[in-house]
Amino acid sequence: MNITGVELRRIRMPLIAPFRTSFGVAHTRDILLIRVVTPEAEGWGECVTEESPLYSEEYTDGAADLLRRFLIPAVIEQPGLCAARVAPALACFKGNPMAKAALEMAVLDAELRAAGMSFGRYLGAVGDDVRCGVSVGIMSSIEELLDAVGGYLKEGYLRIKLKIQPGWDVEPVRAVRERFGPDVPLQVDANAAYTLAGARALARLDEFGLDLIEQPLAAGDLHQHAQLARLLKTPVCLDESITSAEEAAYALAIGACSVVNIKPGRVGGYLEARRIHDLCQANGVPVWCGGMLETGLGRAANVALAALPGFVLPGDTSASRRYWADDLTEPFELRDGRLAVPQEPGLGVSPLPERLAEVTTHTEWLSERAN
Repeated sequence: MNITGVELRRIRMPLIAPFRTSFGVAHTRDILLIRVVTPEAEGWGECVTEESPLYSEEYTDGAADLLRRFLIPAVIEQPGLCAARVAPALACFKGNPMAKAALEMAVLDAELRAAGMSFGRYLGAVGDDVRCGVSVGIMSSIEELLDAVGGYLKEGYLRIKLKIQPGWDVEPVRAVRERFGPDVPLQVDANAAYTLAGARALARLDEFGLDLIEQPLAAGDLHQHAQLARLLKTPVCLDESITSAEEAAYALAIGACSVVNIKPGRVGGYLEARRIHDLCQANGVPVWCGGMLETGLGRAANVALAALPGFVLPGDTSASRRYWADDLTEPFELRDGRLAVPQEPGLGVSPLPERLAEVTTHTEWLSERAN
């Protein structure tokens, strides 16, 4: 497959409600899209960076600059490129997994559209739909939280995840358990907001029968996560700490976690995400697919990934209307707590032209001659 050009496109989409975590509040998403054009097909990639380097070191302006100056030139000049060769071609550039993942996603989408194969079939999906959970941000009051959780349960979501931070942990979890009972699958996500010194507060969550506590400590604190895991009854799940299959193997070897959240953007792409899935499945470790407030493009790819056999827990693959009044693609609709895995070639979805034009703030075309 030869690339004739790549388009970088910035779009801005308002969230239907502010989404608050321990590291900030999001009201809108400034999103970087990549469109790879070949003689046979075109493919789309979505970069999951945020505007500021809060969740990770990457941020959207930086990702756009890196793609423009280094990553795209490194792949656009290669004849016969395929998605499996993207990561090796970019390996000389340090870090920046989200930017690399977006470019690999666009190349893979174009490759699969040309081959008439869906993302799910390529990755190894074993089902036509996936079970869905929902992530609930930090609220201004317990009552607001209970109203939100009640609404999501009525919509049919099969798992609730509560964002927590010091001072917003035990009481909101207790309130949700008391209101909705012990049978609702419930987990919490700290986004690295705690230290090992705060283990006592985290241990108080053991009484609520949580499925897991996600990323309680800083990303680099694998040994402290292992210490914490020995102090808690609640399973520890890692998110920000898992940046590759190699890192996942090390975390499992030292007992830093017993569940893994796989986010393709965080690990450098869907091919590395599949490797982490395979590693965890071989070791009997459950995985689930995390979300980064994606549009329908990223959601389509995540749903396909979540249909692999090792994804035994509902992921953050929520319906489009959880975040967007109008998605970039045809919306993903929840049916009995599940989302359908797209079956058409490539991602199986494309941006709606009028919607794309409405939310676009900037476009830039890069071709082989220009580089």
